[in-house]
Amino acid sequence: MLEEPGPPRTHRWRWGAFLLSFAVFLFASQAIVVLVQGPDGKTGSVGLFLALSVPPLLAAAVGVVATIVRGNGPWVDLRLEWRWRDVTSGLAFGIAGLGLTLMAARVWTYFVGDKNATSAVGSLLDGIQMSPALAVLVFLQVWLISPICEEIIYRGLLWGAIERENWGRFTAFVLTTVVFACSHLEPSRTPLLLIISLPLGLSRLITDRLLTSIVTHQVNNFLPALGLLLGILGVLPP
Repeated sequence: MLEEPGPPRTHRWRWGAFLLSFAVFLFASQAIVVLVQGPDGKTGSVGLFLALSVPPLLAAAVGVVATIVRGNGPWVDLRLEWRWRDVTSGLAFGIAGLGLTLMAARVWTYFVGDKNATSAVGSLLDGIQMSPALAVLVFLQVWLISPICEEIIYRGLLWGAIERENWGRFTAFVLTTVVFACSHLEPSRTPLLLIISLPLGLSRLITDRLLTSIVTHQVNNFLPALGLLLGILGVLPP
């Protein structure tokens, strides 16, 4: 059952906030790769962490600034006020969605094969050894920080732009789910990402709260982040 919608959208930012945020992400992703490469064309462990963490942080920061300059701030415009109820709802959606995600991942792996069943982040860090401190930072980035940034961009800015057009929450759910999956620019993983993003979008749709989808996303990312941590530390075989 859908919760009552929040206050009417009064912000002045629309599609431009999302498009600017996404453009910053793409530009930063390319620029940082160039900046952190050594003379031999290789990238060290610190550079890899920066390439993983800086683009989403910059993109989300641009989005938050847009809500401040052209709206009522992130707490109101993005439905981001803190409520324990949103946290517990996000945990419930996340745990329920894990079953769907794990089943979808197994089916997808069956069709593409084990060698191809990896994400862009997994491929980037494949065979990389890092210090324990840096490995923990990667773990925290993938588990906690990246979901916050991505939810601000997609189910915050993009969702808010769609609602500002009075297209309705269900339209926002469908479009953000598709855009989220496609914007990872991993064509072979797009069908899997569509399924993974369903619980994230449903949590936003049903509760009308961004914090709920953030927590759902963090629950979803915990196991992949843990796998990366153990792989980087050499606990798991490459």
